[in-house]
Amino acid sequence: MRVRPITPELFVDGVASRIVDTSPDGRVRVALDGPPPAGVDPLSSGGPFGPGPLAGPEALASALVEELRLRGRPAHAVPANGFLRAASLRFEQGRTNPDAFYTDWLDEPGLRREVLDPAGPGGTGRILPSLWDPRTDRASRAGYAPLEPTAAVLVAGGFLLGGTLAFDLTVHLVVSPGALARRTPPDWAWTLPAWRRYAAEVDPAGWADVVVRADDPLHPALVERE
Repeated sequence: MRVRPITPELFVDGVASRIVDTSPDGRVRVALDGPPPAGVDPLSSGGPFGPGPLAGPEALASALVEELRLRGRPAHAVPANGFLRAASLRFEQGRTNPDAFYTDWLDEPGLRREVLDPAGPGGTGRILPSLWDPRTDRASRAGYAPLEPTAAVLVAGGFLLGGTLAFDLTVHLVVSPGALARRTPPDWAWTLPAWRRYAAEVDPAGWADVVVRADDPLHPALVERE
């Protein structure tokens, strides 16, 4: 394994190239996986937040949408926080339970049904950009969006890998435990064990297609397997 410094702009350019190469003539489903940006609680969505495209998964999604469109490739960013489960289910084990935060908050069946399956081979080509608004705890009332034949669907959020979600390309933003602790708001410090569990059980940094260390989003480092 080799780790080399890279500029955020070159990283975005490289990921955009990987997306195009993964499916030159068809749709491609991409996971942009990692913790939320510094100072932002995990219920926020709609970024970008913080300095540059590697501030968090949603900031990266926004940068990639723009880069891919410059290349003539349509792209759609889908924040995973638009597919959280209802509060009655998320908080069934308490409002600050890190295990529930890891296993019970994301509505994987909904994300699969409304985004990944329709965008995949033989899918309808119509996705729902969001299903649930965690702030109001009500359906988001978003309308279905038709996908172009070569569209890239960029799902951005945490805990996307190692479960039941099917992606054609996976990107993981690594943030060390120390850096994550420093950037997490005090009210959300209870989530830190969930991120440690995810790293230990899934090891997304060990097998994701593209891995970048993003402790400092302005000075990332690309992880390359030799």
